Amino acid sequence: MAHDGGLVPLRRKVQLTIDGAHVTATEGQTILDVARSLGLDVPTLCFAPNLSPANACRLCVVELEGARTLVPSCARLVEPGMVVTTDSPRVRDARRMVLELLAATVDMQATPRFAEWCARYGARVDRFGAPEARAVVDDNALFVRDYAKCMLCYKCVEACGDDAQHTFAIAVAGRGAHATIATELDTPLPDSACVFCGNCVGVCPTAALQFRAEHELRAAGSWDETKQTRTDTVCPYCGVGCVLTLHVQDDRIVKVTSPSDSAVTHGQLCVKGRFGFEYLGRR
Repeated sequence: MAHDGGLVPLRRKVQLTIDGAHVTATEGQTILDVARSLGLDVPTLCFAPNLSPANACRLCVVELEGARTLVPSCARLVEPGMVVTTDSPRVRDARRMVLELLAATVDMQATPRFAEWCARYGARVDRFGAPEARAVVDDNALFVRDYAKCMLCYKCVEACGDDAQHTFAIAVAGRGAHATIATELDTPLPDSACVFCGNCVGVCPTAALQFRAEHELRAAGSWDETKQTRTDTVCPYCGVGCVLTLHVQDDRIVKVTSPSDSAVTHGQLCVKGRFGFEYLGRR
């Protein structure tokens, strides 16, 4: 079939078994894709539907018959005849260990669903001690970097690089326990190649990167997502037609995101769309 002057290769149907159910999937889908289409709740942290799989957190691992180790469902493509178990005792033990190790090294208190997953898998967040305190990096007017919450999932690096922005302002610096996300020569963001699109903030799973409004509200103990409304609209700055999701608390826009399934943005925005809303409410 012709498409944009080229040919779209036909994708075969793939038969596999997930948690005892015989499933028909499409070649090119991942195990996570298929599991979620079946309504299976496979936890993920480093995965984002608009980024390449990073395989960093290992929370989405599943058991694959015949495989020596557990496999990351976010990156493993389906194959004919696969037999997959998403919640076996071995999988649950692995996820519990991942959660406990994360709790010992990273402040996960602001991570959505983390407490729920710990309860589900019986993870003791104090088993290996508490994470080290780190100072918040506050060097610009738009967002802050709280490295005590950074789990090195690499999503921000991907969003800044090949997967979205192609700015390459940030990368992993250091090794082992001293690894961190940093700008070149660790310069302040305003002096770096950063264009303040905020796509790194948009994909951060642990609130290590926070809109300034969110950071201030959290510090004051006032951040409450249960009181926030979300309204989709179209960015007013140009004719591209980017979809904006306005997060509003107490009649104030506290952050702006974009749906990852938007055909226009795929979840990514520019500096105007993500941060250019301060004029609203001014009199």
